[in-house]
Amino acid sequence: MAVSLYGLFCLLLLTTTSFCFAANVTYDHRALVIDGKRRVLVSGSIHYPRSTPDMWPDLIQKSKDGGLDVIETYVFWNLHEPVRGKYDFEGRNDLVKFVKLVKEAGLFVHLRIGPYVCAEWNYGGFPLWLHFIPGIKLRTDNEPFKAEMKRFTAKIVDLMKQENLYASQGGPIILSQIENEYGNIDSAYGGGAKPYITWAATMATSLNTGVPWVMCQQKDAPNPIIDTCNGFYCDQYTPNSNNKPKMWTENWSGWFSSFGDPLPYRPTEDVAFAVARFYQLGGTFQNYYMYHGGTNFGRSSGGPFITTTYDYDAPIDEYGLLRQPKWGHLKDVHKAIKLCEEAMVETDPKTTSLGSNLEASVYKTESGKCAAFLANVGTQSDATVKFNGNSYSLPAWSVSILPDCKNVVLNTAKINSMSTVTKFVHQSSEDGATETDAFSGWSWIYEPVGISSNNAFTKPGLLEQINTTADQSDYLWYSLSIEMKGDEPFLEDGSQAVLHVDSLGHALNVFINGKVAGGGNGRNSNPKVSLDVPVSLVPGKNNIDLLSSTVGLQNYGAFFDLKGAGVTGPVQLKGLKNGSTADLSSQQWTYQIGLKGEGLGLSTGSSSLWVSQPALPKNQPLVWYKTTFDAPSGSSPVALDFTGLGKGEAWVNGQSIGRYWPTNIASSNGCTNSCNYRGSYSSNKCLKNCGKPTQLLYHVPRSWLKPSGNLLVLFEQAGGDPTKLSFATREVQSICSRVSESHPIPVETWTADEETRKRTGPTLSLGCPHPHQVISKINFASFGTPHGSCGSFSHGRCSSERALSIIEKACVGSRSCSVGVSVNTFGDPCAGTAKTLAVEASCA
Repeated sequence: MAVSLYGLFCLLLLTTTSFCFAANVTYDHRALVIDGKRRVLVSGSIHYPRSTPDMWPDLIQKSKDGGLDVIETYVFWNLHEPVRGKYDFEGRNDLVKFVKLVKEAGLFVHLRIGPYVCAEWNYGGFPLWLHFIPGIKLRTDNEPFKAEMKRFTAKIVDLMKQENLYASQGGPIILSQIENEYGNIDSAYGGGAKPYITWAATMATSLNTGVPWVMCQQKDAPNPIIDTCNGFYCDQYTPNSNNKPKMWTENWSGWFSSFGDPLPYRPTEDVAFAVARFYQLGGTFQNYYMYHGGTNFGRSSGGPFITTTYDYDAPIDEYGLLRQPKWGHLKDVHKAIKLCEEAMVETDPKTTSLGSNLEASVYKTESGKCAAFLANVGTQSDATVKFNGNSYSLPAWSVSILPDCKNVVLNTAKINSMSTVTKFVHQSSEDGATETDAFSGWSWIYEPVGISSNNAFTKPGLLEQINTTADQSDYLWYSLSIEMKGDEPFLEDGSQAVLHVDSLGHALNVFINGKVAGGGNGRNSNPKVSLDVPVSLVPGKNNIDLLSSTVGLQNYGAFFDLKGAGVTGPVQLKGLKNGSTADLSSQQWTYQIGLKGEGLGLSTGSSSLWVSQPALPKNQPLVWYKTTFDAPSGSSPVALDFTGLGKGEAWVNGQSIGRYWPTNIASSNGCTNSCNYRGSYSSNKCLKNCGKPTQLLYHVPRSWLKPSGNLLVLFEQAGGDPTKLSFATREVQSICSRVSESHPIPVETWTADEETRKRTGPTLSLGCPHPHQVISKINFASFGTPHGSCGSFSHGRCSSERALSIIEKACVGSRSCSVGVSVNTFGDPCAGTAKTLAVEASCA
């Protein structure tokens, strides 16, 4: 009998997926039910436009290797419909390709259509043209808005259906989301909120996707919509119906960063604790937001003031490399959870107290399956507890997982996974010159100060920026000419006048008679700008030019779509004769949307206006720069180091790598050398990079580069020296591991047989990050009482003299190695003392 290629493909996949056949996805009180089987699922967010199509397969495979079952993504309306009725699903916007790649990897998809996404994305993902539809009010019971929302949601659903991508059609999509975190702010919308949510639920389910819909942070989500939790911890969450499973759509693996702020990070042990607690107390679906954060290319970042990097301290970093030990430890957590799956899906947990801040949750079925979670939710003291007649050691703020209700497979505070030290390495050429010299000649074009466009227009008074530009550009010029009489002193005692300017934000440059007079910018916490600029005026005509620029539009909050920007005043001249003040706010101002260089398409490098003589302008505002360069050698991820530049946007081969702003320095307060993972996490608990540029390095995807002849274009708004630019590659400098005698055995070797577990024992494992590498050197090895962390280990009061030679013999020359952590291997350098093995190695 002839068998089609498709049939053979399906047969090959049967062991991992049922995507070749329509799957029935439902839910009940305990879990999502896929083809009649309850599932414990682990998910992770990867946003397709925040990486490149060339990166997608590797990111998806690393997610699968990390133990994920599901990839979750938002759908970005403003990307797909930048002009009403004109759609874009190409390149980084190719949603269908992304979903198909997830399917090919054998994973499921949660498609969060929204279509409001928040996501620190410009305007929350809404296209700005929505704002200009007559009578529209966003995210409430408003007919014009509901018509547009339904039209786009149906467009995405139809697109997925056409490609047979819903599980009901044999595809990978098992969940969809409508709206997003509306419950956080719905009270502000008054009587329009409840009808809107009811309508959204009815609209979504009417599209007949064949899979469940969810609403996150929406406790009144109508049936059959599942309400879900977002947050750093969701173990205490309870769905609004006993018929719905407990689901966590956003477990924040870290936090986003904003220009002018330090960088947040979230300790691995705390993320693992939050995950285990959720599954301990009845959860069966949780998603990491983010699993790979990626990059806000172009003008896609929101906020305002969200950085170009969207790394999020995620298990896979912005550049696509594994963040260790976070990725590896969470992989072990996932394996441990899956060992409990059969018991978990059959019953609810029963939780009992084992003492102050100590508890046990047990899943025990009638058929005899048993799994237990032991938790110490205290933040100060480790504890020893009695459970089922046995003693267990529980570090503070940790959960131990017992797949057989007897033996510990993992404790969230004890990391078996290796760590890495990853650094940016500045490239150098064969003659030792820095990568700065790889740039082949600079040319430039000055951006005119003030009005230079035939499309300029004049209006009385000061116009709000977003309503004026429709976000077609970050920039809006406000220009005014004033006449100074020469026959009498205009200023009191000949002193300088002061120009006072109030702006809603986000950044402002002031020019008087074509020369820089001052400037300022807001912050994420307060985007407004208020300036008092000393100005020198001359008799006769004086030009006042204000360049207002946005840094991403508001993306969150009630009525975020109405948050304004730009110079709305007052604009005043102070210090005039007799101490008077002249209010210029109601004068006839002339406006220009965007820059001349934008209109000329200078970002592509094309134009006959580029010049390279007489001398490269440096540290001057409003300059376009162009150069060519060769790609850094090797295959490691690439970044541009913007040391020496001010503020602007950069393009590589015509593609925007985003807004750069290396002169925006993080505050000097709030950072600590180390962060105690014990205790509830918040976005400002663990901070680094104080007193340094919030973002200095900017991702340049390898797929955008040619071996040679690449084009770099910069628009430098504030003034800088482009010759100080340099390339760096993202490299793994060291690999490390630290495992104690009290650690559980590796999860992958777990067995309920006590003798086998004793023979296996705690094990330290190392592995090089790239397939072609081997461990070339052991930089540090100590069995005893070592101190420090990866990259800074030191010997303690006792250390086995044999440790280094044993590790070198086991590991050097191999891609990976494993060594038992016991006195049987290393001898006993200090009897009666708990011992740890710490190793740092290099790969080549």
